[in-house]
Amino acid sequence: MSKELTVHDIAAMIDHSLLRPNLSRQEFLDGIELAKKYKAATVCVAPYDVKESAELLEGSGVKVSTVIDFPQGSNTTAAKVFQVEEAVRNGASELDMVLGISRLFAGDYEYVKEDVRGVTEKAHELGVPVKVIFENAYLTDEQIEKACQLCEEVGADYVKTSTGYGPSGATLEDVALMRTSCGNAVSVKAAGGVRTLDDLLRYRAAGAKMIGTRSTQPILEEAEVRAKEGKLFEFDDWK
Repeated sequence: MSKELTVHDIAAMIDHSLLRPNLSRQEFLDGIELAKKYKAATVCVAPYDVKESAELLEGSGVKVSTVIDFPQGSNTTAAKVFQVEEAVRNGASELDMVLGISRLFAGDYEYVKEDVRGVTEKAHELGVPVKVIFENAYLTDEQIEKACQLCEEVGADYVKTSTGYGPSGATLEDVALMRTSCGNAVSVKAAGGVRTLDDLLRYRAAGAKMIGTRSTQPILEEAEVRAKEGKLFEFDDWK
């Protein structure tokens, strides 16, 4: 099914990233205000910023998302579950977990599946969806397909291309592969290198439902311009 994308639709696709390690205090506050202005889906913040972000965004309709064991996913499942509990207690409404990248790379699929299961079950128990980050730059197509299958088996809500801090970010080819490797119960999120409105629209067309980006302002400013000119287009309404 196709739908016409509005500026609001585009903003609702964006998790505005405030994860940069050298983020200044003013940049953090400005990022919160930007997300509120455009009604982004979420601000994605570091775990120690969750509580304040939730307070600053209260009543705005913008959710707080945070990361679990970012960016390598190498902690134990029990530690990740603790991070889930603390994040939700502090006000997080969505979670982006990093799976055990090296375990996936090594072919230890049972470990990867149970790791994702542990986080997903705890998050769902607390009423919060989970996006599972793969870091595709390290993986073969076969490993990406397998990771999608494992995540679907244990009920993850999204599969996500990358942290944005690996060797490379999202690619259109990876998004298309991830979309075809999952059923409709699992959505796809692209992150890393999505900097323009045209980038976002291409990833949408390839199968991404959500986008993680720091470039929210230029993307949505361009969307406003094109909307006034009647130049936003219809795309398949991907799950």
